[in-house]
Amino acid sequence: MDRKKNRLIDQNILERLPVRKNRSNKGTYGKVLCVAGSLNMAGAAYLCAWAAYRSGAGLVRILTPKENRVILQTLLPEALLTTFDTEAPDQEKLREAFAWADAAAVGPGLGREPWAGELTRMAMEEFQKLLVLDADGLNHLSGRMELFKDRKGPLILTPHPGEFGRLTGQSIPEVTEDIPGQAARFAEKYECICVLKDAPTAVGTPSGAVYVNTTGNHGMSTGGSGDVLTGIIAGLLAQKTKPLDAALLGVWLHGRAGDLAAGREGTYGLMARHLVEYLPGAVENRGTAGL
Repeated sequence: MDRKKNRLIDQNILERLPVRKNRSNKGTYGKVLCVAGSLNMAGAAYLCAWAAYRSGAGLVRILTPKENRVILQTLLPEALLTTFDTEAPDQEKLREAFAWADAAAVGPGLGREPWAGELTRMAMEEFQKLLVLDADGLNHLSGRMELFKDRKGPLILTPHPGEFGRLTGQSIPEVTEDIPGQAARFAEKYECICVLKDAPTAVGTPSGAVYVNTTGNHGMSTGGSGDVLTGIIAGLLAQKTKPLDAALLGVWLHGRAGDLAAGREGTYGLMARHLVEYLPGAVENRGTAGL
């Protein structure tokens, strides 16, 4: 197949879902670290971590400023929480949180303060395991593209056209003129997986291949939708799903959850929380393995 030809992401991607075992425990399904949230932006951390759990991760930990402690412990008591003082972050505590994780999602609601830029740098340079970078994590890469050269572990980026434009120095119209081509060229140049979010979303690979999604609807054009996608992909990665499979599955499941939600909630009233609520329905009828 021509590597430049657009390939469709359809329901056959469900064949790559990680297998659930009858004899298992929370450690079986991996640990996700969500580096997310800032003052007045706790919701992004919540949506990301909640989606990671709802996609099957065994344990989810949120690394976030101390101002978010009460909010997140109330909204998502299942999550572990590590908080820090943004005025004087404890570097040892931050590194311990990264060391704990099998996969990390960095960026949702993180803000653009220097401490957030340092967390992004730490993730890119020091965390060599599975990494999903989104939102403000991507904004902190703008003008610091040398960090790609130092990246030693697998990397998935999930920009929308505005974030992608800041990364590449292009206008939004230039980006949206050819979403599949943009995703493929960027992924090939920087040796990563690029999930370029649009209608439809395209996934570019380091080989230059590109995949185009077949699920989703305009009701998903709402705040927090991208945070959910980031959490889904990170949750799949923690379950030892291959990075490309996690990206393709994440995009399809995210859109399928949106389609299920639209059928019940309508597209005008669809919210990011609905995507998480309908996520289990997107993976229903999947069996479990034996012992």
